[in-house]
Amino acid sequence: MRILALGGSLRERSRNRALLDEAAALAPPGTELDFSPLAVIGSLPLFNQDVIERDGLPPQALELKDALRAADGLLIATPEYNWGIPGFLKNAIDWASRPASDIGHVFGDLPVAVIGAGGGSGTRNAQMAWVSVFRYLRMRPWFDQWLFVDNSGERFDKDSRLIDEAIREQLRTMVTAFATYCARLPRTRAN
Repeated sequence: MRILALGGSLRERSRNRALLDEAAALAPPGTELDFSPLAVIGSLPLFNQDVIERDGLPPQALELKDALRAADGLLIATPEYNWGIPGFLKNAIDWASRPASDIGHVFGDLPVAVIGAGGGSGTRNAQMAWVSVFRYLRMRPWFDQWLFVDNSGERFDKDSRLIDEAIREQLRTMVTAFATYCARLPRTRAN
């Protein structure tokens, strides 16, 4: 089982990236969280259709598309910026969704779950904002469990390591249930 891990933020000590690291450590046997596209999503230029028409897709976008196409599931750890989706992460999804004729092959029927660490709302607004994007891309959002890590400054140490045991157990339960869901109802890939 290969679950692609996307998110975090562009911060060096991102708590959302730390949440993904913790999720990888808690994943059940036989489940791998793949972090390979994390380096490329922050390096993509701002989406511009003129770039595609002139030069084609950037290599980073092609790499992300390949990783999404091969994934059995997708776990996004989203920050919340001004109650919404972070621009750099939405930008990466926009690049991977081009051309529109590739959406079914890249995103179609891909199980996706969202977690997040933030301030008082624990990224509730950003997580809900992702739902319409997932539906448009014909993904399969998994809503059985949510993880909103509120007041994250109190739940991680100065080195961005999770120190809240209750949150760690919630994350373990969530990652295990999502991996089970992905295995029980495998993705149907478009031809």
